[in-house]
Amino acid sequence: MTSADHAIRVGLGFDVHPFATDGPALVLGGIRFEGPGLAGHSDGDVIAHAVIDAVLGAAGLGDIGTHFPDSDPSLAGADSVALLAQAAGAVRAAGWEPVNADCSVVLDAPKLAPRRAEMEARLTEALGAPVTIKGKRPEGVGALGRGEGIAAWAVALVQRAAT
Repeated sequence: MTSADHAIRVGLGFDVHPFATDGPALVLGGIRFEGPGLAGHSDGDVIAHAVIDAVLGAAGLGDIGTHFPDSDPSLAGADSVALLAQAAGAVRAAGWEPVNADCSVVLDAPKLAPRRAEMEARLTEALGAPVTIKGKRPEGVGALGRGEGIAAWAVALVQRAAT
């Protein structure tokens, strides 16, 4: 039996971006926040990127860089939630259905709790399955603890689509 024979699969995604001193607005989970933006080829949305990686990995479709390379000039400043919707479409085209995704974000600021529902709703709509988000503080550890950037981990579950 191969992994392709299983009816359910899980994928893990990760993304990290440093803050940009002269970059775009800060976007997390498809929602704009006050404060410096993140460096990145697209809008730098680490939450959406981690979810994309998780759902693509669960379906055995590679990673975000394979589908949306930072060498593609047409993706400069791209809306990462739109990229998530495209990734979800690719997952469905491959015969899988997203079941859910869960994301942990490591940052000191901004506080996510006041806007968590907005982010979850935006990502849930793009994925076509529930997405949950949790904020975690870095407690002064490493570059994230020094406020140099934001990291996110996500896990996604997919199941074989009904035929």
